[in-house]
Formats: sequence, structure tokens, C-alpha cells
Amino acid sequence: MAQQNLFIGSLAYATNDDSLKAFFEQIGEVDSARVITDRESGRSKGFGFVSFVDEANNQKAVDQLNGKELDGREITVSLARPKEDKPRDFNGGNRGNGGSFRQRSW
Repeated sequence: MAQQNLFIGSLAYATNDDSLKAFFEQIGEVDSARVITDRESGRSKGFGFVSFVDEANNQKAVDQLNGKELDGREITVSLARPKEDKPRDFNGGNRGNGGSFRQRSW
């Protein structure tokens, strides 16, 4: 079974993986802390994920850290929803909205 992650929202753009991990270590030993960044710019998207070595700390973190300030921003902490299996988009990003241009033959 996959480990339960915490979703951390409203992160400051200055927050990085290390500062996120340090903040959550006040609850317990952190297995991983990751700030999600934009692929092209490398800038934070303003959210991330944290997982604890002991999953019992998840609810404790939600109760104690939701609404607290990290790097000047009030963060939201909640249990992450499982990633949904979305169908692959093989249409170049155009989902049924015209697709690519096609010359008419008449």
C-alpha cells in the first residue's frame, strides 16, 4: 500500500524542499518533503507534499500546522487525495475541441 502524503497549499514562492522539511520536523521524522515547481521556469507552484516516516504524524500535522505561517504565508495542510488515473492524451493536448487543422477536400 502506498504511503499517505500530506498536501501543503498556499506556500510562499521562497519556500523550498529543505525549509518545508524543517518546518514539518517539529511534528516528527519527515520521510520526504517536496515543493512542486514549474518545469519551464523552475518557480514554485505554491504547493507541495510531505510524508512522515510514521504515518500517525499525518493527522497530528493537520491538526497543529494547518493555518500556521511558513515563510510569511499561512499554509493549508490536509491529507493528499490519491492521484487519479487519467487517460493519456494522445491528441496533442486538444481534447475533442477541434484537434489539428485539416484542409477540406471539396
